Amino acid sequence: MDPGNWATDLAGGSRFGYALLWVILLSNLMAILLQHLCIRLNVATGQDLAQACRARYSPVVSKFLWVSAQVGIVAMDLAELLGSAIALQIFFKVPLFFGAIITALDVLVLLALTRLGYRWLESLVAVLVLTIAACVGVELLLAKPELAALCQGFVPTTAVLTHPGMLFVALGIIGATVMPHNLYLHSSIVGQRAQGSTEAERREAMRFATYDSTLALTFAFFVNAGLLVLSAAVFHQSGQTSVTGLPEAHRLLNGALGTTLAGTLFAVALLASGQNATITGTLAGQIVLEGFLKVKSPGWIVRAATRLAALIPALFVIGLAGEGKVETLLIWSQVILSLQLGFACWPLVRMTSDATLMGAFVAPRWLSRLGWAATAVVVGASLWFVVGAF
Repeated sequence: MDPGNWATDLAGGSRFGYALLWVILLSNLMAILLQHLCIRLNVATGQDLAQACRARYSPVVSKFLWVSAQVGIVAMDLAELLGSAIALQIFFKVPLFFGAIITALDVLVLLALTRLGYRWLESLVAVLVLTIAACVGVELLLAKPELAALCQGFVPTTAVLTHPGMLFVALGIIGATVMPHNLYLHSSIVGQRAQGSTEAERREAMRFATYDSTLALTFAFFVNAGLLVLSAAVFHQSGQTSVTGLPEAHRLLNGALGTTLAGTLFAVALLASGQNATITGTLAGQIVLEGFLKVKSPGWIVRAATRLAALIPALFVIGLAGEGKVETLLIWSQVILSLQLGFACWPLVRMTSDATLMGAFVAPRWLSRLGWAATAVVVGASLWFVVGAF
C-alpha cells in the first residue's frame, strides 16, 4: 500500500464510482497467485527471481530484465516521494518542491532500521499498515457508502476496454497492487526463513509462507478497496468526478464528512503509506541489483541512487509544470509499473512450470494455467493501452 494506490483509487472512485472495484479484486487475486509462485520458486531452487533469471537467461536478456525491474523500482519510489511530500504539505504547509527534497532524506532512517533485521522491519510495516487501515476505516464509517452500488462494482464489465480513461486508471490499479519489484522482493525474503531439509518440511514452509502472504494481501485488498469506495461515496455521488489530487481530496473530505478529523486521518494515512513503500523499495533495489548483476553494493549507495533517479523527474515536474501536475505524474508512475509487470510475470510463471528446474515443487498444471492467464491479462491490457494511446 503506497501513495500510488491512493492516487489511482481516488481517481477511479471519483471518476467512475464503484465500477472499478472488480479490478482491485482481480489485481489482488493475481498478486496472491504470483506471490505464491515466488515462494514456490525459492523453496524449490534456493534462488530469488532475479538470481534465477540471471542463471537461466542469456546476459542480454538478463540485463534487459534488470533494467525493466529497475524502472519499476524508480517509478514506485517516485510515487512514495511525491505522496510523502504531499502529506508534509498538508500537515506543515511545506511547498512540494522542498517537501520532495526533505522526503528524499528518509533514506537515512531506513538504512538504520535495515541493520536491525527483517523482524524489526516487518513490525514497522505492520504498524504502518494498521495505521492506514484504521484511518481509512473511520473515514468509511463517516462516508456511509451505498451498499447496493458497492456490491455492483465487483461485477466485471467490458467498459474498461472501450473507455480509454477507465483503462488508464485500471492499469494504474493493477500496477499499484501487484508491483513487479515486489515479486523480486518476496521471492528473496522468503529465503531468509528456515525451510527445513526434507521435502515434507519444505512443503510445510511453503504452505505457511503462502498463508502469511495471502493474509497480508487480503488485508491490503480491504484497505485499497476502501479508498476507492471512500472516493466514490464522497466525491462521485456528489458530482465531483474530477478529484484526482491528494491535497484536493484532503480539503474536500473535511467539508463532505463534516469534521476536520477526516482530513487529519487522510494525511496521517498518506504519510504512513509513503514510509511503508520506502521500506519495500529499499529492499527490492538491493535484491534486484545483487541478483541480476551479482553486485554487492552498500545499501546507502543503492538507496541514494534510486531516490535521486526519482527525485529528478519529481522536481522537474513541480518546477516547470507546477504542483497541479503532480497527481498526473503519480498516476503515470503506477501505469509504468503495470507496463513493466509482464517482464516479471513471464519468467516467474515459466520457471515455476518447468519440472526440470523445480523438481517435486513444480507448479501443478492448474496453477500454471492460472499464472499464464494472469500474465496474459497484464500483457494484453498493456498492449491494448499502448495501441490506444498511439
